[in-house]
Amino acid sequence: MAQPSLFNELAIHGPGSAERPQVSLSEAQAYCRRLARRHYENFTVASSLLPAELRQHFCNIYSYCRWSDDLADETGGGKQSLELLDWWQSELDECYRSGAAGHPVFVALAETIREFEIPIEPFRDLLVAFRQDQTCTRYETFEQLLGYCRNSANPVGRLVLYLGRCHDAERGQLADAVCTGLQLANFWQDVARDYQKGRIYLPQDSCRAAGYNEASFSRGEFNPQFRKLMAGEVDRAETYFDAGEPLVALVPRELRIDVKLFIDGGRAVLQAIREIDYNVWRRRPVVSKWKKLKLMAGAWRDSRRLAVVGAKS
Repeated sequence: MAQPSLFNELAIHGPGSAERPQVSLSEAQAYCRRLARRHYENFTVASSLLPAELRQHFCNIYSYCRWSDDLADETGGGKQSLELLDWWQSELDECYRSGAAGHPVFVALAETIREFEIPIEPFRDLLVAFRQDQTCTRYETFEQLLGYCRNSANPVGRLVLYLGRCHDAERGQLADAVCTGLQLANFWQDVARDYQKGRIYLPQDSCRAAGYNEASFSRGEFNPQFRKLMAGEVDRAETYFDAGEPLVALVPRELRIDVKLFIDGGRAVLQAIREIDYNVWRRRPVVSKWKKLKLMAGAWRDSRRLAVVGAKS
């Protein structure tokens, strides 16, 4: 069943509502700001580091992603979720076709799309991944998992580049590396949570090579085989942050702190997994508030250093 808040939102703004309320642009923008701050615990910190003129647009894009995710994961799954994702895509298509989609998220997002000339593909690709979650719960190889990441995570980085008016092939590939790393870090952080939802993102061939089988998953068993499996995947995820690190110097100055925080935050999650000896069954590894503050200070310091280097070159 959908969460009560989502159920209430669908009753007002969803496909079955008797009379969907019309909202003004200012009302839609306020809706997106509330949604972002309610769901994303780090949003206040992250958004405070952005130029004021970008904060609303980040809220608008985040709200689109949040609604997409909730329609996939919080509405019972299967046919019902797929039907709601089809409705959500129809709203997206109408937004691009006429700019007149009625949901508050699309009222606000339409302005962002026009302002930054964002193509529809990143938004559509995200929905491909959310649909995939309804039908695919295991990945045989790491390459197959990367295929999922190309739709589930990489479009977000592309959208950030569009907001920075700096999207091109080189930066796009670097952003893909960062976002794939973030997605992998999230998967390894949430092995237990995902299994409760019936999903295993650890590649099946890696599991077999380590000697960890489905029965072990069902017991949430931590043993040397699982430690070996997780250590290999954590190290592999780190290589994507290494590959994407040059992006920090290639984005506009106003985005550098946030991009650096994305990378350092992902690395910190991987380190938190190592610090609990890879036993993500026992507890979910998290990054402490103190560590987050240190990461923010480090990102600010590095962005200043890059600005000085750029000024001298």
